Amino acid sequence: MSGYATTPAPSSKVPAPGQMDLPAPDAAALIRRNVDRFGDRLALRFDDAVWTHAEYATESCRWANLFLAHRPAGDRPFHVAVLMDNTPDYLFALGGAALSGATIVGLNHTRVGEALHRDLTHTHCGIVITETRHQGQLADALGDDPVGGTVLVSDRFDDGHSDEGDGTPRIGTSLAAALDAQPATDPGLEPGASTAWTLIFTSGTSSAPKAVICSQRRLMGTGARLGLILEVTADDVGYVSMPLFHSNALMVGWAPAVVYGASVGLRRRFSASGFLPDVRRYGATWFNYTGKPLSYVLGTERAHDDADNTLRVAYGNEGSPQVVAEFAERFGVKVIDAFGATEGGVAIDRDASPRSGALGRAGATVRVVDDSGVERPVARFDEAGRLINAEECVGEIVSTAGAGPFEGYYNNPEATERATRGGWFWSGDLGYLDTDGYLYFAGRNADWIRVDGENFPAGPIAAALQRHRDVAICTVYGVPDEQAGDQVMAAIILREGATFDPVAFAEWIDSLDDVGPKWRPRYLRIATELPTTGTNKVVTRTLVHHKFRPDRCGPDHLYVRDRGDDHYRPFTADDAEALRARFAAAGRSRFWDL
Repeated sequence: MSGYATTPAPSSKVPAPGQMDLPAPDAAALIRRNVDRFGDRLALRFDDAVWTHAEYATESCRWANLFLAHRPAGDRPFHVAVLMDNTPDYLFALGGAALSGATIVGLNHTRVGEALHRDLTHTHCGIVITETRHQGQLADALGDDPVGGTVLVSDRFDDGHSDEGDGTPRIGTSLAAALDAQPATDPGLEPGASTAWTLIFTSGTSSAPKAVICSQRRLMGTGARLGLILEVTADDVGYVSMPLFHSNALMVGWAPAVVYGASVGLRRRFSASGFLPDVRRYGATWFNYTGKPLSYVLGTERAHDDADNTLRVAYGNEGSPQVVAEFAERFGVKVIDAFGATEGGVAIDRDASPRSGALGRAGATVRVVDDSGVERPVARFDEAGRLINAEECVGEIVSTAGAGPFEGYYNNPEATERATRGGWFWSGDLGYLDTDGYLYFAGRNADWIRVDGENFPAGPIAAALQRHRDVAICTVYGVPDEQAGDQVMAAIILREGATFDPVAFAEWIDSLDDVGPKWRPRYLRIATELPTTGTNKVVTRTLVHHKFRPDRCGPDHLYVRDRGDDHYRPFTADDAEALRARFAAAGRSRFWDL
């Protein structure tokens, strides 16, 4: 999604995305500056281990020399893939890339097999870093193709939950041994701000994710800008438990700490029960989130002293108004619930008077348009405040001011052209404007889906379901979750003579290696026909509008798979009414009405 915020920033002087002054000429200079200014102050904590800024720089130098020693020959890109949980090695790799001019390619550890192999080859990675718990996954993805480079496996921060025996690499060689062979001296390079620091995968309109280019300039500038919004100083501590392969963790969790000389506390993976103990142990003052973590934390048992913690502010997206309010009250923290994207792009007026459900007031360069760039009509509401003209007012949110901080997709010029066609930035997000120019978020481009903070394309899921012997036509799309983000829904036309077995179909989906748990459809629509264009393409946007509502789906049969169940069951009118009430209770009725 694109860069919008719903809560006023602490300062009205925060520059627009891409307009922030840089804290240093490049990331290498930034790390060296931190040694001079903040050398003895903490930079990183992981469980009981700690590193100062000076120690972080020393370790980063060792990693930089490692990368330079294994740099691919010839004109191959200097790309280093990282397949890890949130461990210090991940941040050391980023520091090593800053000092050497390498580019870190963050691999999503929920992707497996051919999908993971595709991500590696698409980004031309010549060095791959993983850890023991993921080496089997990497070996399966690589098969007989070693990606033409070096594979290093870390056991330096094993937590005892790896199923890989004694930690001896079964693929590649030992990262610890390779690092021990490198000097901890600064290679003395100045890569320049335009050097790509990271490639961050995001979902797109094709069947495979896109890799967003994030230069050293982009990441430093975003860290500086978010640090202003969060009012970060060297005394602050960030808490990072969202995955570091995601832009939210890098740009909100870690980058402000590097820019302002603060520190971060890492958790390998998010845990609702571990959240407050971690905050107290690290003395965290800010944290980042995406998707439903606020809801998960609120699901833990309430204690009288929950607000007795060090937190000042949280920054993330997709929290419902009720969840945000309850979380802020219970834990005594300011929550800035925003819409931010790896691409960057659209900014709105944060200083406008708040309006329920709105992101803020759109500026003169922000529009909502149809596929041809024609502005959509403004939204109309009934007396109860429900949107009554969704089909005509909802369109794609664009910025006519250009691409902003977006630097393109790696190895995908077609997608870059689509996102920047006509000199505009096309966000891929849907929204609508009211008569006063307030912008409302209406969902995502129907070709990609976001569940629990994870983005993924619909194409591979549809392709997998299409393999079922009884499926004639299948399309997959995101529908709104009652709390945050999306759920996966599939509309299916069965082959002639076939009947739908909800138990067997769920069992078959669970057997698919290329459909992970978050990809499995929550809702199914067994249809007699699907809306199509004159060229027989399915109009997915119409299906998104129908979603799981029986009053919109006509005679088609609807099914739901409840969380934890191993089968589908009919989704009845009573179920729909109960779900509608849950949307209302979460303050998300407009998503039901869209």
